[in-house]
Amino acid sequence: MLWLWLSLGILGGVSLILLFIWCNNSLLKITRHSFDAGTERRVKIVHLSDLHGKSFGRKNARLIAKIVKEKPDFIVITGDIIHNYKSKGKAVALELVSSLCGVAPVLYVSGNHEMRNKGYRFFRKDLKEAGAVVLDNSPHTICGLTVVGLNCTALKNDVIHKITPKGDGVKILLAHMPQFIDRYAAAGYDFVFCGHAHGGQWRIPFTRQGLYAPGQGKFPKLTEGVHERGKTKMIISRGLGNSECPLRLFNRPEIVVVEIK
Repeated sequence: MLWLWLSLGILGGVSLILLFIWCNNSLLKITRHSFDAGTERRVKIVHLSDLHGKSFGRKNARLIAKIVKEKPDFIVITGDIIHNYKSKGKAVALELVSSLCGVAPVLYVSGNHEMRNKGYRFFRKDLKEAGAVVLDNSPHTICGLTVVGLNCTALKNDVIHKITPKGDGVKILLAHMPQFIDRYAAAGYDFVFCGHAHGGQWRIPFTRQGLYAPGQGKFPKLTEGVHERGKTKMIISRGLGNSECPLRLFNRPEIVVVEIK
């Protein structure tokens, strides 16, 4: 009988570990932020980032259902929706974008994984055919707000001032990488939506401190939440999928909901 109890104990322990890993990587969390920008109407934005071809349920049903309940005015996707042009990841990403366009307008800007391959120009065409508004160093007006998308290849170059619209009104920037916050603030944006850092991937429990983020190195500071530089507020998504590191720890995949009043 001892072997039976040992076997059951080991099986139970393994099951708990697998459940813990599943929750950390597949149990979606909604994070909410609210800002008063003096706009004429209340605008609700759903922010998604870094899907990396992951699916939450069949055809991303769980992810879509949560977004539908939010009733957003529009949805922004800040890059890395695919992972290194794997065919399955592309199909998952395009299927998701097509479904989300039936919920609300989708505004998309590229991430580094899209730009790693010359095939991005074809993928960009696919995104447009799926219904997304692809912002490559260009502005778009929606709900009385000006939204600009900064192409990921332009992030390291000083082109942001050339594409930033002049004049008053609330200006929003979609940019994949958060480490260039000072440039975004200097350009005069009110809000910036970013991803890329994956929440630090593995986080120290109860501290919200990530261990590593690309472009920032060890113990990065810009991995989630709201960060301010002057009048600029940068909202960072912890993302949905995983990149080179296949697992998240103490860092559930995130849907960000922003209300601008």
